[in-house]
Amino acid sequence: MARPKRIRKIESLPGIKGYVPIGGTADQEPVIINLEEYESIRLSDFELLDHFEAASRMGVSRPTFTRIYESARRKVAAAFSQQKPLVFEGGKVYFNSEWYSCNTCGCLFNQPDNEQPITNCALCGSPHVEKFSE
Repeated sequence: MARPKRIRKIESLPGIKGYVPIGGTADQEPVIINLEEYESIRLSDFELLDHFEAASRMGVSRPTFTRIYESARRKVAAAFSQQKPLVFEGGKVYFNSEWYSCNTCGCLFNQPDNEQPITNCALCGSPHVEKFSE
């Protein structure tokens, strides 16, 4: 029996939900790229980190990072060569961001977009929020 998958740390969400090929048909089955696969491409190909450094930023081992990255590359290649849409979703991830608690409803939430200040609860909208500390 395989051990449970560990959660992977990602620094930011993609700014979009996916891509659709120009001239393709809308009824094509999309290729799903998990958020940790997106993060591996971002760290390796956009930030130009080596696999060891990228793995430490994601909180996984270097061999695990390499498997995630290879899976992402194969999915992108399949979408390009088969003219399929790419969709970013899912995965077992957590965000590299601060956590907040709501004093009104008790909700715990985080803010993946570190640029925006937290002013209201994500669940009930109450302005009575504070940084969460264990």
